[in-house]
Amino acid sequence: MLQAKELRHEPTPAEAKLWSQLRGNRLNGISFRRQHAIGPYIADFCSPKIKLIIELDGSQHLEQEQYDTERTAFLESLGYKVIRFWNNDVVNNMDSVLTFILNVVQE
Repeated sequence: MLQAKELRHEPTPAEAKLWSQLRGNRLNGISFRRQHAIGPYIADFCSPKIKLIIELDGSQHLEQEQYDTERTAFLESLGYKVIRFWNNDVVNNMDSVLTFILNVVQE
């Protein structure tokens, strides 16, 4: 839990930008938590009510692909849907990111 708290205080630019769109139920009234601990993992953004996790990936993602695959499998085994975006997509194409999230929510 301490690590999640620390991460909340030091968001990446992409995390801060997406959080500004998700916080306070701004996206279709959906409540999201940021840096939310689930088992041994910390999700970038999580909506426990609708079982949706949003992960943002930077350049390190390619180096930790196996870890991310195992992490996603664990989260999906708990019933979560995990969607991923590249940091630069959030920074440069926020409208597309939000549209994609809304489409997933409406499935």
